[in-house]
Amino acid sequence: MKKLPLQYEHHTQPLIPFPAFLGRVSKHGGIAILVISISLGIGMLGYRSFANLSWVDSFLNASMILTGMGPVNHLDTNVAKLFAGFYALYSGIAFLTVAGILFAPILHRIIHKFHMKPS
Repeated sequence: MKKLPLQYEHHTQPLIPFPAFLGRVSKHGGIAILVISISLGIGMLGYRSFANLSWVDSFLNASMILTGMGPVNHLDTNVAKLFAGFYALYSGIAFLTVAGILFAPILHRIIHKFHMKPS
């Protein structure tokens, strides 16, 4: 049976070697960076399109919302305000998703080690 790239070992199997674990963590980090990049791109395009902000201001606002700090520029139109609200809701979910992606291999290794039979 072929293993999937992010498939974890079963609790009856031994821990994977530390270099393989670091590889797993880096794969998860790459996925997290991809999710953040896509989310940032969505925010930048939205602020550019709906709020008519420059690319730099769009980046700033999208980054601030994505990190939970809030918008920077004042939004004048209802469409821009609606976008900002929905993007803020999405960003909260994206933040939790990225946290789960990043911590999954670490938590799995800790829990797996607790469930291993002593040798």
